[in-house]
Amino acid sequence: MLWTRQRLEEAARTELGKVKLIIVANREPYVHVYDGNEIRWKKPAGGLTVALCPVMQACHGTWVAHGSGSADAAVVDEHDRVAVPPDNPSYSLRRVWLTKEEEDGYYLGFSNDTLWPLCHLAHTRPVFDPDYWNHYRTVNQKFADAVLDELTDEPCLVFVQDYHFALLPGLLRQAHPDLVIIQFWHIPWPNFEMFRICPWARPILEGMLGNDLLGFHIRGHCSNFLDCAVRILGADVDSQHAAVLYQGRRTLVQPHPISVDPNHLRFPEATLSETARQLRSELGIGDRQLLVGVDRIDYTKGIPERLQGVDWLLRKKPELKEKFQFLQVGAPSRTSIESYRRLNEEIRQLAQQINDRHATENWKPIVLVAQQFSAEQIAAIYRTADACVVTSLHDGMNLVAKEFVAARADEQGVLVLSRFTGAADELTDALLVNPYDVEELANALYHALTMPASEQQTRMRSLRQQVQEHNVFRWAGELLAEGARLVQRRQWHKDGVQQLRTEQTSAVETRT
Repeated sequence: MLWTRQRLEEAARTELGKVKLIIVANREPYVHVYDGNEIRWKKPAGGLTVALCPVMQACHGTWVAHGSGSADAAVVDEHDRVAVPPDNPSYSLRRVWLTKEEEDGYYLGFSNDTLWPLCHLAHTRPVFDPDYWNHYRTVNQKFADAVLDELTDEPCLVFVQDYHFALLPGLLRQAHPDLVIIQFWHIPWPNFEMFRICPWARPILEGMLGNDLLGFHIRGHCSNFLDCAVRILGADVDSQHAAVLYQGRRTLVQPHPISVDPNHLRFPEATLSETARQLRSELGIGDRQLLVGVDRIDYTKGIPERLQGVDWLLRKKPELKEKFQFLQVGAPSRTSIESYRRLNEEIRQLAQQINDRHATENWKPIVLVAQQFSAEQIAAIYRTADACVVTSLHDGMNLVAKEFVAARADEQGVLVLSRFTGAADELTDALLVNPYDVEELANALYHALTMPASEQQTRMRSLRQQVQEHNVFRWAGELLAEGARLVQRRQWHKDGVQQLRTEQTSAVETRT
């Protein structure tokens, strides 16, 4: 039976029962902002909110997050809580406040200028700034204090999200040894040789081993983590159960590949056709074949490499001039970080050079759109494209690949996918490429542009079945089921210990 939003909600009620669920994430599921003198709310886009909001609504838990909206502080109570969703409240959002200095040091600094490049093999040097580290520790402690304040006498499950909170599980464990904590790490985990260069490798590992369960996208990232725990901490590994044994505690390390909601980009066919027609007209694409890339502008995504692939294709197949265009959609991100500023300029200059080399009077091969598109526009782009090109140099999963597949209800289109994504382990009917091999990439682009409709349908049917069966609701359901079992076992143990103590006390009183 397929996992759906409804099945996930029912599983949350059944599996968690009277267990209080606390989710910790840097990003909040609802943001309050000022619009003139009025306060309005918005729901940020993202697979995490799509997957976990139904769970929270079903079990009435608490979501702990950084309060980032301009009006966030105006709507919380004296305990920094606000009931959400705003239009139908069913769970609590606990906001944590950060100073500008803390946010810059913890988020832009240690999280995205240290851990992000450290964990991605994209040849960008991590910045090891002690001030970043100090802010990261401070913010992790702030979140730990907020979580501890939300605990009650009932059994609790704390579900920590991502690399922003490597230290949080350890802090919670020190304060509350019996608490059940699970964490999902949404980016890759590097090998030992890479991770060992981090000056704070040991406290990061020790913090993460405060978890009862630690999830990664693929088994290879689990193996890397186990190896780091052994070689840096001297921990033992229970290979049969994929668990780390350290300082008397046991942490399960499991692969749980995340996915998308297959219906997220579902719109009426007439709407998609009209939006696609408008976009093709506005961007000057007309009825030409279309290759698309849809990314946040990041050095891990291999955007310069895919542009070079287009260049190489046109050099080797000049007869394709004016027959297709490559559209790169993506808003600049983290531009306060120097490596991101350089990347944006590199992409702009490279696109200009390739266009200068191959353009004709009425055509240029590459169209850059440096802005955020709506969900409807993205769905229309996916549906009108002949191929989606995902050339990440290293990616924990890459949900763009899965979104493209989910959007192709017509069972047409081709996915060109980097072998260095977690998605490549699942989407094996894509055209898999090494993005560093410009000739292989160009050949794959040519294959995509010339693939018969029958082959497209065969491949896309297989890809769609994979995405539909292994969707984001299944990811959340399986992780929460694991967490619920851990809570149950912990409760059995506590009840057994309490029963034994009661019996021992009774025996002593009887003898007395």
